[in-house]
Amino acid sequence: MNEAGAEEGALVAAVLAGDDRAFTGLVERHRRELRVHCYRMLGSFEESEDLVQETFLRAWRGRGTFQGRSTVRAWLYRIATNACLDFLDRHPRRPRPRDAEPGQHPSPVSPPADVPWLQPYPDRMLEPIASGDVEPDVAVVGKETVELAFLTAIQHLPPRQRAALILRDVLGWSAKETAAQLEMSVDSVKSALKRARSTLRTHLPERRLEWAPSTAPTARERELLRRFMDAHDRADPAALAELLSEDVRMTMPPLPFWCSGRDAVVAFAAHAFGPASPLYRGRWRNVLTRANGQPAVAGYIRLPGESAYRAQVLNVLRIEDGGIVEITVFEPHLLAAFGLPPTLPPNTASGR
Repeated sequence: MNEAGAEEGALVAAVLAGDDRAFTGLVERHRRELRVHCYRMLGSFEESEDLVQETFLRAWRGRGTFQGRSTVRAWLYRIATNACLDFLDRHPRRPRPRDAEPGQHPSPVSPPADVPWLQPYPDRMLEPIASGDVEPDVAVVGKETVELAFLTAIQHLPPRQRAALILRDVLGWSAKETAAQLEMSVDSVKSALKRARSTLRTHLPERRLEWAPSTAPTARERELLRRFMDAHDRADPAALAELLSEDVRMTMPPLPFWCSGRDAVVAFAAHAFGPASPLYRGRWRNVLTRANGQPAVAGYIRLPGESAYRAQVLNVLRIEDGGIVEITVFEPHLLAAFGLPPTLPPNTASGR
């Protein structure tokens, strides 16, 4: 047994003896990856936080059932997966189809699925827990399987199919290991995985049928982000239009609103920042961040008569071939998880 294994063995013994401090030390090292696992299962950052806490509570209550036939990590994943499945049994939900408003969207654009519970996940919480002696598969938190396109697509899967796909294709567990986790036969896991992969292909963007590790923005992408922030600062729809792909799509979970195509997105921007909008005379400050392995921009606005810039929006962008192909607009109430404040003082921004 190596040093790390000996240390874990000592911690397990202390946990079984009822040492709550040892338990905390043992499970906390897995918090980040378990939170990502719950997020993939549920699509909601806030619910993933709650389910990790539920996982640790169940683990403490059932600590006597751990017999060392698997690693602590595998044991915690099993508890977390079951906690998520129980949650989804109590709160069943599936993406809802949307109807296109007459004349709003050019035919034959298909309305995107409505996933009102979808929330962004801060990249700073996807960083590796440590280096060196951490198990290699912890690195899965950095893959494109946390992109919003992937998260939206897997919400179409029934919960157990979703769990099978995540354990097999995302975490890389064997069919036998997955069957043990889900208390299914190996044949049942293979059948569920086959159906899940087929469904996934119909809901993922074409270029996301295969995923790979995310990479840092290129110089061209950084310039595009700078121009996007500048256009937003100046509330300039014409400047925004130059950055969008022709078939760009914008959604706003939890709101059912969506629009597709450059003209529709620019028209929305012109309406949102137009003279009739309360935002028209506001002064903007935008802060660059990252969510779900994608570039994101937090928008703050200072309205006339106010002294501070208040958080207004979080835009998560998908960029392909030098253009923005998707904008997912979120409410700003999760900005604290991104390390961003609810307000900015006026001396931190030049405004417009």
